[in-house]
Amino acid sequence: MGEAPGAAPAGAPEQGVLLDAPATAARRVAGAGVSHPVARVLLDSAVPHLDRLFDYLVTPELDVAAAVGTRVVVRFGGQDLHGWIWERGESTTHPGRLAPLRRVVSDLPVLTAQTMRLVEAVAARTAGVRADVIRLAVPARHATTEREERDRQAPTTPSWTAPSAQAWRTYAGGPAFLQGLAAGEAPRVVWTALPGRPGLVAGWLDLVGDAARAALAGGRGVLVVVATTERAEAVAAAMTQILEGESVVTLSAEHGPARRYRAFLKALTGRARVVVGTRGAAFAPVKDLGLAVIWDDGDDRLDEPHAPYMHARTVLALRSGLEGAGLLIGGYTRSVEAQAYVEQGWATDLQAHRETRRAAVAHVQVPGAPELEAEGPSGAARIPSLAHRAVREALVHGPVLVQVPRGGYAPMVACVRCRAVARCPTCSGPLSLGRNGAVTCRWCARSAVNWACPQCGGSGLRLVQVGTTRTAEELGRAFPGIPVVASGAREDHGVITAVDARPRLVIATPGAEPTADGGYRAVLLLDAAALSSRADLGASSQALRHWTNATVLAAADARVFLLGGAHPVAAQALVRWDHAGFARRELEERAELHLPPAWRAARVDGPRPRLELLLDRARAAGFEVLGPVVAPRHGAPPAPSPYAPAPEAAGMRGLIRAPLSRGRDLADFLRLQAREASVRREEPVRAELDPTVLW
Repeated sequence: MGEAPGAAPAGAPEQGVLLDAPATAARRVAGAGVSHPVARVLLDSAVPHLDRLFDYLVTPELDVAAAVGTRVVVRFGGQDLHGWIWERGESTTHPGRLAPLRRVVSDLPVLTAQTMRLVEAVAARTAGVRADVIRLAVPARHATTEREERDRQAPTTPSWTAPSAQAWRTYAGGPAFLQGLAAGEAPRVVWTALPGRPGLVAGWLDLVGDAARAALAGGRGVLVVVATTERAEAVAAAMTQILEGESVVTLSAEHGPARRYRAFLKALTGRARVVVGTRGAAFAPVKDLGLAVIWDDGDDRLDEPHAPYMHARTVLALRSGLEGAGLLIGGYTRSVEAQAYVEQGWATDLQAHRETRRAAVAHVQVPGAPELEAEGPSGAARIPSLAHRAVREALVHGPVLVQVPRGGYAPMVACVRCRAVARCPTCSGPLSLGRNGAVTCRWCARSAVNWACPQCGGSGLRLVQVGTTRTAEELGRAFPGIPVVASGAREDHGVITAVDARPRLVIATPGAEPTADGGYRAVLLLDAAALSSRADLGASSQALRHWTNATVLAAADARVFLLGGAHPVAAQALVRWDHAGFARRELEERAELHLPPAWRAARVDGPRPRLELLLDRARAAGFEVLGPVVAPRHGAPPAPSPYAPAPEAAGMRGLIRAPLSRGRDLADFLRLQAREASVRREEPVRAELDPTVLW
């Protein structure tokens, strides 16, 4: 048998084997009838040192199908691997003959030029591997769906005119933002929205709809990213009504392979100009993207828990710069990261005037010591008498919302004698008490029978935290005859989305509050210290966000009580409705402490020898180093891939910091260290840049 054109001769190194020899000069490759016979392939591998392009030969029969952006199968290291054609060229630096492509999985280029640039930018910023980013950007192929969708004709899309800016006049700079979108510009804004009030303030969905119409009027596409699939479906339904005649698709990993891939293909082929989705949709291949929107960017569900650990807000910010698209970061509150964009002059601040804020938002009260002392002994209760009276008065007119930080009955208990937190004797996790009196571990779910305190030997337990179930019991007894509804992921019926206007008590955990027809007549925010006084980075910001999202569900003339020792600065920000001012102060504090987003920081986990070596190298490179310390066994994200250890096995943790001017240097340093460790087959160190939890 004759040798195939371009095939490697016997005894030549197999294509893909890393060679220690220096790189050779580029040479042209002769391809029979193929103008660009060299396919530069990025392997679908999470191994850091394989994050480079490997050259393969394009045979004549694969010339048309092997387009840039298509998925292929190649021979590498003695096995068949999937990969992506990143480039086509005429020359190679490979010393031997090139191995041919094994096959083209699909001739549909699912990686566009814009997506590849975004993948490279995300990998560079996060010190990650491009293959990990592509797994987020491109859903798994569904062959049947591809055959059905790829050749369909694009529907006739309506022609749009720039909408009136009247609704956006509530916010200073709003009309200019809309005009910039319609003119094909790329305005970037950080928007603190107000709850919709008929005749005063338009709802956020109506305002986003106006912004989408402005982008569509300029002939460009729209992308909206939210935290959950349920919200994405609701927003997509609203956009379908607002943008009547326009194709709107929902892109979410929870929809399953076929539905997700169908939505992806509609965006890729230009048959859908408006895409709504969860965090992975930040990479959606919207053609001629003109507006990217992210709503409630402080929600931690928008933060990718797997490599490359990228927040959807940062992906959209990178995409805005790369594609010249407008960016709208919106929410009822203001994240510190979004405020950093404003302070750097990269984005414009959109806020309503103070008078409008006062008219649109319910009255927030934080009872102080004098008010509580005036109530007598009941002022020291978890729900003081003044709050009881407000609830009783509000129930005459409609529903009342009670926000409780944790679900369950008693999610944390302590020794009744010495007050030490009760922990599991097996895994040291916190113990919780169920309604039936059973004591179980919240980490390993083991039952703690005959528990004894290791500090004092006591066996009695007292409640430290009270959950939604216990709160519902207490309020049910306090307000007999009033229906009580609990909403939360740990409830038997799950999260309730909406309630009617009839009087009832709604007990909910943060993020699980249902909307009420006409708004709640009163809102109680209980156990505020449990949210705002945690040791996590940004705990007070998250607490303010949870309180704010519950407050906007109240009617404009309702009363809101913040109870339970709230962080004073966060409490005052809620009372004054000054979210931008609070975020600005938080940013200033983080700048003093050299913490993100004022500085770039990398949290690194690994075995002590490897971690100490990495920290020494970082110190020698001029970066600030903290640690190492013992890493927590629980509460950290799961391992991103089989090549990275879980934090439970990592052992130690350190922190590497750099000013923003050296942020790229820090990412390049970590990327290089990961590649070198991978080549030497050393134990890997897990690195996460700009994490929300440092220790």
